[in-house]
Amino acid sequence: MTERSLAEIAEKMRDIDVCMMSTHTETGGIAGRPMSNNQDVDYDGSSFYFTMEDSDVVAEIERDVNVALAFKGDDNFWVAIEGEGEIIRDKAAFEEHWNEDIEEWFEEGTDTPGLVMIKVEARLAHYWDGEDEGEVILPS
Repeated sequence: MTERSLAEIAEKMRDIDVCMMSTHTETGGIAGRPMSNNQDVDYDGSSFYFTMEDSDVVAEIERDVNVALAFKGDDNFWVAIEGEGEIIRDKAAFEEHWNEDIEEWFEEGTDTPGLVMIKVEARLAHYWDGEDEGEVILPS
């Protein structure tokens, strides 16, 4: 197992836009869905995803903040993130993380009625890079 820094992992993650976000359902199961990080890829342990207020993922995070993210990059690079989800309803924060490419799903941009943003703050990143693997524990 090789020790890598968050900066090294972030560099490998830079081109990965879509992840699989997993949350806990009301019945205790695990639900997963693909989510775009809206090309906000300067990874420092925080990632941001837009969705609608009435979506299952919002209800699941409000019930249980524990979230997992799974990313697959080029050259057999994988990252699994364990973290805490938070629902953000602040338009100024939306604008800070907005990308016009996602207007396909949210036609009124940051003014889309019912729009929310999910912030996932990582606690642990486990990576696989070919035969190399390791973990990075992020500071609280």
